[in-house]
Amino acid sequence: MSKGEKSIWDLVVDQANGIEKDERQPKDEAAVFVIGSKNSGKTSIILRFLDRDETPKPTTALEYTYGRRARASNLAKDVAHIYELGGGTWLSKLMAIPLSADTLKNTALVMVLDLSQPNELWATLECLLNEAQSKVKVAMNELKNKNPELAQKMEQAAWERVGEDHPDKELLDPFPIPLAIIGSKYDLFQEFEPEKRKTICKTLRFVAHSYGATLIFFSSKQETLIQRTRALISHYVFGTNMSKTVQVDQNKPLLIPAGLDAASQIGSPPLSDDELGVGSAKTPLDLWKRAYCSMFPQENLNTPTSVEDPAKDIQYAEPAIDSMRKQKDEELERYRRLCERRAKEAEQQAMLNEGIAY
Repeated sequence: MSKGEKSIWDLVVDQANGIEKDERQPKDEAAVFVIGSKNSGKTSIILRFLDRDETPKPTTALEYTYGRRARASNLAKDVAHIYELGGGTWLSKLMAIPLSADTLKNTALVMVLDLSQPNELWATLECLLNEAQSKVKVAMNELKNKNPELAQKMEQAAWERVGEDHPDKELLDPFPIPLAIIGSKYDLFQEFEPEKRKTICKTLRFVAHSYGATLIFFSSKQETLIQRTRALISHYVFGTNMSKTVQVDQNKPLLIPAGLDAASQIGSPPLSDDELGVGSAKTPLDLWKRAYCSMFPQENLNTPTSVEDPAKDIQYAEPAIDSMRKQKDEELERYRRLCERRAKEAEQQAMLNEGIAY
């Protein structure tokens, strides 16, 4: 071997010492924040993405996990941070943790809605979307003060996701970060009457289109839909290519990437001409809300009774702590009864004193 030529071992050492250094540097770690209806299958979606063969457990408050993917031809690995909000709408205030000024740049929001519970779907959608908008707005305002150039780039990227020359531009209000709406339990949704399926599909299409969101349907019992959902999350956290296939047929699982729908294709909300012109609706979204809720009256979900007590969950059992908790609960109950008895005795004594006075 002549002077100056390198052996294969020299090349290996060079690579280890910094050749192709840029390729081996880890990228910005991305995150996906999963929110949605209670018992809608959020955990199942995450486990499917991570390829974990586990039985889903109820999510308590805000939970975190992560996934890693090795990159070809180098030692670095991409890391995906995954946050999941449990409790449906009840714990929506916790969104401020994953949606902060420091994390917003690399975070995507995924909202999972239970298609089999249409009488809860809009209430969940509206509550979580409003809360997410509020938290993102606060984070964006903070980011504009700290790094106005980055904030501007994020706003530009939001429009690029839907297309700056989209014919519906005046109607759209792109979410500042990537947003996906996943309609879960499609296998149960298929059994609905055609008119109900049509209203749900068109309503979700209009909402997703308005916010520049991707809309897909999911079922843990259909492998094709599982693969689509995995590909969507992989696109957000690992930057993989996303299919531009569009499926808008209400008789099939919807698949509509951001920016590839149109108001002209969605049509008008199912309201009469009189209903379209009368009422308090100020925006097209209000009209869709009225149409949807007239067919599916919404239940009040934002109540403490709708959330199970985590202390009673066997997966968090702690014998010593649980025993002390039981003892304190019994002491509290005895104290409550004592207070009730004393109050009753005081009331009786007051009545007796009043009688003597007369």
